[in-house]
Amino acid sequence: MQAEAQTRSGDDRATDAGAGAAARPDDAPVPARRAGIAGLLPAIVAGFLAVLVSFSGPLAIFYQAAEAANVSNAMFASWVWGISIGAGLTGIWLSWRLKAPIITAWSAPGTALLITLFPQLSVNEAVGAYLSAAAILLAIGMSGWMERVSSWVPPGVASGMMAGILIPFGLNAFKGVAAMPVLVFGMIAAYLVFRRTSPRYCVALLLATGTCIAWLSGATRFGGVDLQLVAPVFIAPAWTWSATFSLALPLVLVTLTGQYLPGMTVLRNAGYDTPVRPVVVGSSLASLAVAFAGGITIAIAAITAAMCTGREAHEDPRRRYVAGLANGAFYLVAGLFGGSIVMLFAALPKELVATLAGLALLGPILANLGAMLAAGDHREASLIAFVATASGMSFLGLGSAFWGVAIGIVACRVLHGRGAGKTSDQTRAKT
Repeated sequence: MQAEAQTRSGDDRATDAGAGAAARPDDAPVPARRAGIAGLLPAIVAGFLAVLVSFSGPLAIFYQAAEAANVSNAMFASWVWGISIGAGLTGIWLSWRLKAPIITAWSAPGTALLITLFPQLSVNEAVGAYLSAAAILLAIGMSGWMERVSSWVPPGVASGMMAGILIPFGLNAFKGVAAMPVLVFGMIAAYLVFRRTSPRYCVALLLATGTCIAWLSGATRFGGVDLQLVAPVFIAPAWTWSATFSLALPLVLVTLTGQYLPGMTVLRNAGYDTPVRPVVVGSSLASLAVAFAGGITIAIAAITAAMCTGREAHEDPRRRYVAGLANGAFYLVAGLFGGSIVMLFAALPKELVATLAGLALLGPILANLGAMLAAGDHREASLIAFVATASGMSFLGLGSAFWGVAIGIVACRVLHGRGAGKTSDQTRAKT
């Protein structure tokens, strides 16, 4: 998933790693090229499916953030325009320049973080935090210190914070059963079936199933949905210390650990020796531009990237970059008609959106809990970071994500010593 947590469960990573290892450009057999667009059709389809998955799960979380902020549909449409245009242009430019399937998306963990901060945090403060986070990521990208900066926070503590951010959404997936039992139980059953039979497209199939159940039960309002172009809304940024520490800095952390590190690993496992610097710099510049329309941080994707880097996208690894171009093009189209997407989500019952978002995040929740428990030399500190973040605590105007990391780092030093986490950091940096 991208829009995206953008870490995954262990079985997903193993599957993608195996597929990637079999598709390395250096050793994969290259068949004779098929002429015309038909030869590129698998790559185009892969790019489309990656967009579909992003708009099925991560956008549902973004919609919940808009509801928490009490913004209008027109404002949310501007947000959708920002993230879609930013991801589209970045993906097209990077894929063409690097000749690799670079799939970009908005930060799904960062979007989940937003919901815990609205409505106490104003939209203007959120935009100011987006700009601060993008500027910090740009500086990190230009310096080439991505792995070094990421290693400042022990990996188990970072995973504990991310799991703490995401766990409330997993819980919310089941709370709608009292109001709409047929819908919620039906989606849970569908999730189990699709997770077993078609895990890669599970979220998109789950959205289709939930929509059908809601429609058959008369809970949808599709009558007002039509094609509608977006008119981007300029949002003046406002900078506050509270927004910087509660949103900007945690957003940098979850983007580095939840998107850039696993996203680059997906590319490298597929055999693409893609440099990190242009990816981080290009995505950060796009983030700066779209922030004024309400677009949250743009970064490389991990889950949806795996859909475009393997043999499913194209037999010839040298032509899979077309999947990145197609993905970007579909994002641009979706961004232009973001108003229609907003109306579609508004036409669905809120229980469907909450259940969809929660079930879509079960994989990232599992992956982060697993990483937290695997941090053998600082496991207790990681648990403390998880509990502190999940508590939703707020102090001095700073949110639980900041305090989860801060308390987790202190706990790591006190309980486990200065050397805790360094071995894991070195291993992570090598990837």
